[in-house]
Amino acid sequence: MIGRHVFILLLLLGWALPVHADPEYRAMGPDIFDRQVPGEALIDQALVRAQKEDKRVLVFFGGNWCPWCRRLHRLFEEAPALVARLQKEFILVYVDANFRRDKNRNATLLKRYGDPIKQYGLPVLVVLDRDGTQLTTQETNSLAAPTDEETVKQIDKFMARWALPAKPRH
Repeated sequence: MIGRHVFILLLLLGWALPVHADPEYRAMGPDIFDRQVPGEALIDQALVRAQKEDKRVLVFFGGNWCPWCRRLHRLFEEAPALVARLQKEFILVYVDANFRRDKNRNATLLKRYGDPIKQYGLPVLVVLDRDGTQLTTQETNSLAAPTDEETVKQIDKFMARWALPAKPRH
């Protein structure tokens, strides 16, 4: 009897553990955009956090095949100015908008925000207020510069423009 319960428990645990799929584009390295989780769910979670933490949401639409998306991801993770601004003022959400292998990947969500990849390509950034209101859409080619340092300055300027105003101190 105990053996059967242990077997069932192990079976259930196996289903609960995350499945690590091979990268979508193995030559590019590990995926940075999750192909499995719907973008709506990621944004809903981010909005809950944004309300609690008094921040805005920065939605990063991109694809795992995109070199500029990977560079931008690296800067968001490693550039001290961007890391600090994100921690203080934004919730960053990565939404997979890979249209090469799946024309409908997060298509409903993309339409909700004006189908920005049709107009701008990838990557594209969308800033949401804490209540989910879309504040702006930013193509990213104008943020790219020859050096990472210059690119970080451009991205930081953009983020500073869309951060919540500082609260007055009493």
